[in-house]
Amino acid sequence: MKAIYPGTFDPVTNGHLDIIKRACKIFDKVIVAVADNKDKKTMFNLEKRVEMMKKATKNLKKIEVKSFNSLLVDFAKKENSNIIIRGLRAVSDFEYELQMGYANKSLNPEIDILYLMPNLQNAFISSSVVRSILKYKGDVSHLVPKEILGDLNVYSN
Repeated sequence: MKAIYPGTFDPVTNGHLDIIKRACKIFDKVIVAVADNKDKKTMFNLEKRVEMMKKATKNLKKIEVKSFNSLLVDFAKKENSNIIIRGLRAVSDFEYELQMGYANKSLNPEIDILYLMPNLQNAFISSSVVRSILKYKGDVSHLVPKEILGDLNVYSN
């Protein structure tokens, strides 16, 4: 069975990687779908975000990294998957994810959404926290996969 884990991953964090590893224990294949969301002002362009995700997941055999710029349900249909993975860190995430889940379900009733919680040590990590720390040249080495630290140093120097 194949699942899709979508997000902007701007940049990928240890929290994202935690969810990806958990999804690999459940599914035969996980497509990490990097969104080209024009509504979000990203720190990294789409190509760089895909590259960083590939670096971070290179040792995970069940992972395939792809980008998309369509409705998630259309991407899922194209990839022959009806399972979407989403991460939940806090109650505030749940409200947003519930709304998005219902919207996706209204577009494709066959879609199922599986919500996974990261380990407690990763529960506070978000890409926006990482970007804020980078903006002020802070150390993010404990928040992101070591494979992408070189990519982030450009923004912290």
